[in-house]
Amino acid sequence: MNIEDIIKKSRMGEVLSYKELVYLLGLPPDSRETYRVMAEAAHLSRRLTDGKAEVHAQFAINFAPCPCDCLFCSFAKVNGIFNEATELSTEQAIAYVRQFETDGASAVFMMATANFAFERFIKISNEVRKAIRPETTLFANVGDQSSRNAVRLKDAGFSGVYHVVRLREGEDTALPVEKRIQSIRNFQEAGLDIGTCVEPIGPEHTNEELAEMIELTASFNPCFSGAARRIPIPGTSMSKRGIINEMRMAQIVAVTRLGMPESVIGNCTHEPCTLGAIGGANLFWAEVGANPRDIEEKTEEGRGGTVSSLKSIFEESNWNVWSGPTRYSQHNAGQ
Repeated sequence: MNIEDIIKKSRMGEVLSYKELVYLLGLPPDSRETYRVMAEAAHLSRRLTDGKAEVHAQFAINFAPCPCDCLFCSFAKVNGIFNEATELSTEQAIAYVRQFETDGASAVFMMATANFAFERFIKISNEVRKAIRPETTLFANVGDQSSRNAVRLKDAGFSGVYHVVRLREGEDTALPVEKRIQSIRNFQEAGLDIGTCVEPIGPEHTNEELAEMIELTASFNPCFSGAARRIPIPGTSMSKRGIINEMRMAQIVAVTRLGMPESVIGNCTHEPCTLGAIGGANLFWAEVGANPRDIEEKTEEGRGGTVSSLKSIFEESNWNVWSGPTRYSQHNAGQ
């Protein structure tokens, strides 16, 4: 298999095959060939966005011990990090969104644990939507939902949903893959954009697993995909598996970009880093409130970056940053 032939295929707008993805993922991260892949992915990301990356933002409506027991998540009941349930007031939620508007985030994600009452989430969301700028793009980050609830998210003013089939779903989590996929279909049938990702990646995941997940995320025709490494939660069983370095992460981000059709404009990574941006990531998230990768109740006092700091990371990577509502959402297409 020849890397130049693969790059030529990508330049012709063709989606790479499973075998080609496995081959690229199997290259040594510090090889000339991997740098070639990263350069090609960065060029493609810049071409699709006119050289302008985006910073989005996310805040948590609540934090609580979650029975889904995703082993990589600080909310997992089994991990024992958060033992009491807490939620924001509607006023606090509105204040977060307004601050993100002022800071220049191109979209705002409202996150809740999978067991958070959906009626409560909708009630808060309706009040938030009425109190913020009409042009502000909202995404929901919630648990699996029925078709009816997907429509209610749309009616509440959300443009899209972040939803993921995680690596080793059903093994490292208590959630079946089929239910995750059905929720994605429900969201899309309701007219919501889907943002997704290949995550959370650890040292144990094989190139074959990663290639399968890249192909799966591409099959959703999302508004953005990408790749993110797993951040170990101290004291948990999964933390013993370790963490991949940023260079390996940048390689996977680049291969994911080449594994997506050009209709998928956004290519995310998390947590933000210059190597990710150099490897073709054009989407980062600022975060406040609870964070599934953090043991702090307020991640802005821990791992969470700000809109300003993430813009700086992009600028250090020679990206310009888009100002205005996200262009990745189909609802904002053509801006």
